Amino acid sequence: MEGPLQTIVHMCHGHGQWMSQLPEKLWDIPLYNLALPGSHDTMTYCLDKSSAVSVNESKLVKFLNKCLPCIVRPIIMKWSVTQVLTVTEQLEAGVRYLDFRIAHKANDPSMNLYFVHMVYTTVTVQDILWEILRWLETHPQEVVIIACRNFDGLTKRLHNHLVACIKEIFQCKLCPRNVVPTLRTMWHLGHQVIVSYEEAAELGKHCELWPPIPYWWGNKTSTRALIRYLEHMKRMGRPGEFFVAGINLTENLRYILTHPFGSLKKMTLQSLPCLKIWIKQQYPGPKKKCINIIAGDFIGNNDFVKDVIELNTKINTPLHCQSELEQIAFNSQLLHL
Repeated sequence: MEGPLQTIVHMCHGHGQWMSQLPEKLWDIPLYNLALPGSHDTMTYCLDKSSAVSVNESKLVKFLNKCLPCIVRPIIMKWSVTQVLTVTEQLEAGVRYLDFRIAHKANDPSMNLYFVHMVYTTVTVQDILWEILRWLETHPQEVVIIACRNFDGLTKRLHNHLVACIKEIFQCKLCPRNVVPTLRTMWHLGHQVIVSYEEAAELGKHCELWPPIPYWWGNKTSTRALIRYLEHMKRMGRPGEFFVAGINLTENLRYILTHPFGSLKKMTLQSLPCLKIWIKQQYPGPKKKCINIIAGDFIGNNDFVKDVIELNTKINTPLHCQSELEQIAFNSQLLHL
């Protein structure tokens, strides 16, 4: 009998080549005007249960973890894991935006870099970049956006090391930021990777690095509050280029204490019916209320990737943002969930 993880993995195959299968009328539209599925905190599927707590966590969390590890560590893991698919499985599922929170372990004399979300991962950044390259080599018309963020504990020397690794591994597959990233252009030039880098000092030195990609993070425990936040951000107007609408809920201490048998996965799965409705109402494109990247947790569930990809079928139809009737229908659906 298959467990839930195996079921999710099987559900996720089938979108590995979706960019190459888009109609030609979309090949000249910049990627920041298409709908792209993304994963939030991409690398949390391989968090190390035995690693130290991140240096950026609060003193209280570090103290409790040190004094009561048998109690605190399982709680940390329940609320830190946001994905169960490996990076290759996510790419094969159709994810095209990867959210990399990069860190260097305190007191580690090596140059090894890891991913972090409260605790560190078992794999290094360099190993995952090579894994992505291997996938790209078998999917020559797919494009991946890698957002390098956070940089806990990275010195100037470590930044130099990380950028050198990125350039060495991806080489000519890296798309320079002066290129308008349409599929036709990227296919013609052989580019498959866009790397955004959240460290301003490095951007001026490397044309292969793109500016940080804005992430609409609601920081909400309630699905309806998250949707209200996303609708507010849409009314304010989308950025001109890449940006992410995060459909991930976020726990806080109060929520954890009032849900002693809960987990981030349970919290996410409960939110998916409402969020699925919201996703299907969206339009990609350059207009004020249009979306670009939509990133979520546990991306193998509930047709999330398929729903985002299918938004691209709305392009080059009479493009408009939600009509009054659509909004009324949307609100009515939410009330019945």
